[in-house]
Amino acid sequence: MTQSKTYRFILSGGGTGGHIYPAVAIADELKSRYPDAKFLFVGASDRMEMEKVPQAGYVIEGLWISGIQRKLTLKNLAFPFKLMSSLIRSKKIIKNFKPDVVIGTGGFASGPLLQAATSRNIPSLIQEQNSFPGITNKLLGKKVNTICVAYEGLEKFFPKHKLKLTGNPIRKDLLKVSQKRNEGKKTFALEDGKKTLLVLGGSLGAKRINELIDANLEFFEDQNTQVIWQCGKLYYNQYKGNGDLKNVQVHAFLNQMDLAYAAADIIISRAGAISVSELCIVGKPVIFIPSPNVAEDHQTKNAKAVADKDAAILIRENDLEADFQKEFSELISNEEKRNKLSKNIEALALVNATSDIVDEVEKLLKK
Repeated sequence: MTQSKTYRFILSGGGTGGHIYPAVAIADELKSRYPDAKFLFVGASDRMEMEKVPQAGYVIEGLWISGIQRKLTLKNLAFPFKLMSSLIRSKKIIKNFKPDVVIGTGGFASGPLLQAATSRNIPSLIQEQNSFPGITNKLLGKKVNTICVAYEGLEKFFPKHKLKLTGNPIRKDLLKVSQKRNEGKKTFALEDGKKTLLVLGGSLGAKRINELIDANLEFFEDQNTQVIWQCGKLYYNQYKGNGDLKNVQVHAFLNQMDLAYAAADIIISRAGAISVSELCIVGKPVIFIPSPNVAEDHQTKNAKAVADKDAAILIRENDLEADFQKEFSELISNEEKRNKLSKNIEALALVNATSDIVDEVEKLLKK
């Protein structure tokens, strides 16, 4: 593709990996199409994007911004000052960098940055990962040019004419998971003749999921099931001793997620937007246990959007004691049900999400 000028892109998103990694994936795709382009990321100055974005090879500037606490707290008193500071800083960043397009993937910093961009009529796009958008993106949706979404039905929250169903950007190494099963089983030294359960709670870990797995290790043994358990770095010291048990592996973090997915027969996972998108690509039977402690209970909504299409099992934390063993034993013993869930969740995958989003960015370059 010929290019008459050097394009300049600002990307803003952070607070969690679910906002950071999609932004990096979009930047990588833009860079592959426009090798001479200039990129700047904008994040919250005290959040993980300040570390993760430079690791990915991009420059980032930080804003003094955070969210509003949902309960009365002294931190909320600082919010108006942080917001004003971030708006002023965002306007300076926009003025100095002179972007051709501004892209937001959610998180605290994307609000003031996209507000500053739209106030100057700079072409802008937001990428909404969840089935239930947060407050920031709902407000921005009225002002930006394009809204790329991962779920159907979001015209309830956004202007319909701006919506593009693209899906969420995912790691390229997940696209060929089905071809890596033998490699995955060898990497994790798994035993033939046993089903494999992969447990995921995020990089930090999920307290309730870890408690569930710890309480059911004997049950899994009775089900002839071996366990790859990512308990998260916050909980590793608490649970690592279980790794001495036969057929149980405990990991703080899994660096070869593609091989862990490939080796699994059943997966237990939270229901963050990026996790759900990855699991659709992977196409394995999933039991979602959404976190109830997130904004707008969006993980439950994400999981329900999949479970309602008979593509996964949803168990709320409050129902685990009553339902988990029954649901798991039925799934592990019923090959037909596993195959059905796999087929249905794979049908929901949007494998070209990153490319499709960048196609929409390119349209804005022509405005």
